[in-house]
Amino acid sequence: MPETKHLLSQMTFDEFAQRAAENPVILLPFGSHEEQGPHAPMGDYMLADRIAGMAAQRSGAIAAPTVPFGYADFFRSFAGGIQLRSATFKALVEDVATNFLDHGLTRLVIVNGHTTNAFLIDEVMRKLRRERGVLMSSINIWQCLSPADWTEIHGDNVAKARGHGGDPVTSSYMHLFPELLRPDLMRKAPDNTAFGHRMLGPSGISFNGSAVNMPLTAKEFNEDGMMGGDATHSSPEIGAKIVEKITAKIADFATFFAGCDTTTFTPTAPLETSDV
Repeated sequence: MPETKHLLSQMTFDEFAQRAAENPVILLPFGSHEEQGPHAPMGDYMLADRIAGMAAQRSGAIAAPTVPFGYADFFRSFAGGIQLRSATFKALVEDVATNFLDHGLTRLVIVNGHTTNAFLIDEVMRKLRRERGVLMSSINIWQCLSPADWTEIHGDNVAKARGHGGDPVTSSYMHLFPELLRPDLMRKAPDNTAFGHRMLGPSGISFNGSAVNMPLTAKEFNEDGMMGGDATHSSPEIGAKIVEKITAKIADFATFFAGCDTTTFTPTAPLETSDV
């Protein structure tokens, strides 16, 4: 008996047709190609690809090929990144999803490996729900770790380690793709200010305790491309914990979603205890 395949890219069309008859959960990974500080490769979509594949194998879902580019205009100031316009990205998400919807596959879960893809993904999912009557789902890989998870993983170093250029991405790279890292370049870089006020990443500044949005760039925030994270707190061991927790969360949801009818959803009475 051949081993059940979990990567769509490795299936023949006949093998997929047999699985499609069961209306399985299809994981649709999206990532980004952007700077991750001086020490890490730009292709962080590799992490989304690997994690989606592991979650599919664990849950019985099927992982589609990863779309490597996302919406990350504020990284355009760094050469080598590949950013899509918002309209391009939304069209791409819709085109990928409808290839499955057209064949009656209605359990689609987007595995989003780039945080700022999220609001555009939400727009597309709402559009497709109006037009197709199918309730899709999306999981943001790097935002699905709970505060308790972070404390368990990093202890008192959470605030120092967490952020762009630091964790969770750097430790995940160290675990999954250690040969691509440059540990000799890991450092905590100072952050710039805008008009004398602290920048809140490329999204704006802090002014009198409130956030004010401004269309800044990642390089304006920090020449090294670091935004809040200190990679010196990262390690392969921490990466193994991060990847395991994220993979388990996605796999658990995929297993649950396999039993959901996404075409006839109706809300039910609230649970007695909050599910958070």
